[in-house]
Order: sequence, then C-alpha cells, then structure tokens
Amino acid sequence: MPADLAVIGLGPYGLPLAKAAVAAGIPTLGYRTGPEAGSLSPAELRRMLSGGFRHATNPAELGRVRTAVICPATPRGADGSLDLGQMEASARTLAGQLRPHTTVILESPVPPGTTENVLRPLLEEGSGMRAGRDFHLAYSPSRVDPGNRHFSPANTPQVIGGLTPACTESAAAFYGRLTDKVVRARGTREAETVQVLETNFRHVNIALVNEMAVLCHDLGVDLWDVIRCAETKPFGFQAFRPGPGVGGHAVPQDLAGPAGRTLRMVGLAQQVNSQMPRYVVQRAAALLNEHGKSARGARILLLGVTYKPDLADQQSTPAQEVATRLLELGGSISYHDPYIASWSVLDRPVPRADALYEAVAEADLTILLQQHRTYDLQGLSVKAQLLLDTRGAAPTGAAHRL
Repeated sequence: MPADLAVIGLGPYGLPLAKAAVAAGIPTLGYRTGPEAGSLSPAELRRMLSGGFRHATNPAELGRVRTAVICPATPRGADGSLDLGQMEASARTLAGQLRPHTTVILESPVPPGTTENVLRPLLEEGSGMRAGRDFHLAYSPSRVDPGNRHFSPANTPQVIGGLTPACTESAAAFYGRLTDKVVRARGTREAETVQVLETNFRHVNIALVNEMAVLCHDLGVDLWDVIRCAETKPFGFQAFRPGPGVGGHAVPQDLAGPAGRTLRMVGLAQQVNSQMPRYVVQRAAALLNEHGKSARGARILLLGVTYKPDLADQQSTPAQEVATRLLELGGSISYHDPYIASWSVLDRPVPRADALYEAVAEADLTILLQQHRTYDLQGLSVKAQLLLDTRGAAPTGAAHRL
C-alpha cells in the first residue's frame, strides 16, 4: 500500500501525529531523524502496522507522498535558543526528494519566521522548486498533550497558517482528515506565534502559582484550598497547580535571540520555575530538621521521577535536580516509579525500591514528585515517617504539602 503521508521525526510530536493519521485511515510513512524519545508498545505497533504504518530508511520514499510533515524535536541549545539542527537536517533530506504539488507542513516548535526564513530556503534550494507555486508550505503548531484522556487529535482544533492562501487550504484539507475543526491563521508567522503564546501561557501561569505556593507556606495559608475556591469562578480564571518544577518538551521562548526582543514575563517565569527544585530540597531539609534529623545521611525516597503522571517520559523532569541537590546535602536517596526501571543521577545509578510500602516505611522522608495513578496516597501516608507532597495529591492532613 503506497503511503499518503510522511511523518519526518518520530519523537514527542511526530509519533502522536503518525498514530492519529493511521487511526484516521491514512497510510503513513515514518522517518526517524535521530535518537528520539517517542516509543510504542508492542500492541500499539501491531495496530499501526495493520493500519498502514511503516518505517522508512530510504529517503527516496519521502518523494512518493502527497503530504510531508516535519516534526523533530527542537530542544533548547547551549545559548538558550531553540536548536533547529534536526529540523534543518530533515528539510535537507526532504528537499532532495520533493516532488511538485506536495504539501509540506512544519509542526516542530520554532521561533516566528522560521517556516518562511529557514525552512523555505532549504526546501527551495534542495529541490529547485518554489514554495507557493510548485509545492505547498505551511506551519501548524503541535497540540500534543501526552496522557490526556479527554483530548486527542480528533477533538482538538488544529491551527494552520500557509505561505499563501492556497497553501493554507491544502494543509487544512489534510488536517481536516484528522480533526473535527481546523482554524486558519493569517499566515505562517501567526501560526508559529500561536505555539509561542500557548507554551508561554503555561509556563507563566505555573510560575505564578509556584510563587503563590512559597508565599502561602510562609503565611500559613492552604494554597490548595485557595485554588479549590478560586476555580469555581466561571470567568477570568483558569486553575493551575504548583509542583517541584516544569518538565516536558515544550520550551518557553522569550524571543531574545532570533527576534532581538524579550518577553520579560517569560524570562521571569523561567527564573521562578527553575528555582522550584531548590525550594523542594529546602522544604525537605527543614522537615527533617523539625523532626530531629539531618539531611546528611537521611534515607530519602522519591516517588515518581517522570515529568508527567502515568508516562515514562523524563524530558526535563525536575526530579533530576531534586535528586542532585539532595545528594549534595549528603542524603541517601532511592526512588520508585512504575514506569522507570532504572534511573541515574550524576552518572550514578539510583537504587530502585521494588517493595514500595516497605521502602516508604523505612525512609526518613518520602517526597512525592509525580502523582501516578497507581499510588495510593492515603495508604502511603499511613506508612511514611514523613511525606512531602509536591503535587497536592494526598488527602488533606495526610502529608506536608508544598
């Protein structure tokens, strides 16, 4: 069966797109761009293969599809800006195989202007064709929310911005096969900036509630009760909850590098959120001191070391820094996570607690970093000598909350 779609990059953005396309009955070709975090269970892979998915290793296969979506990861580089290296390499690979009338869409998070100023020249130079005339070019921000059981690609509106109106319509026709609603942006820059706004909105609001967590602790106020009450307001408020830090693949952008401008709120949010692992460790040390123990030599169990509940993804997880700082204080750490079989910090393996309840009972301090559904926090709080809940997931009064 000839493929209709090529997904270039099978990481956090490409793999969910490929799964959605196969579920919609679109024969799909997956092309890896390097070591990528995306993974499939054997059952998921069987379903996708039976639905028309196949892996490609020969770039020539990319020239036999009607639509090609470029979506490798764009992590933060050494200078703090997004690293577009994998995206550029993907564009060069595709350009050499590109055929007339193909629709090319970029989904990776990028600074505004990237589709037109970076991707377009690479495709045109490598193919000898002109975007908007010989092939369609568009941008669509990825709206993947791993582990979300309520929203999938099928019921999540997809934003499209094309280089020309015809490019927009061609991309919209493709996404119309995947989702109930397509939203047309004025152009590629507007669509790219949608991604910037959505990502920064999350980080800024998490930073606000993280600062509120510190303030409320100092004031002796129950922040979790404050949020519970505030979220009953039917307008002008959206509830966010604090945590030990912010992980995931979406990198906040202050646009200082490529655009020569800064978003001061975003820079401040990054500062606040980056301080949360240190604050968690400070709270842990204070709790131990209050109970006549020192962090040095204390047995500390970390529960949940992924960046998001019920997923095996550890991208930018704050657990790494929390563990590092506890080790620097002389703590003896171990961890439990139903999704992570082995874990290393500072290039040293961290002991994994296989018998959870016994490990909680033996630990001087247990820190909940991620609220996986498998954790019975009521039962764990009964067993724990001290339990620091950084997610507000334990029953009120059952643990010390962040």
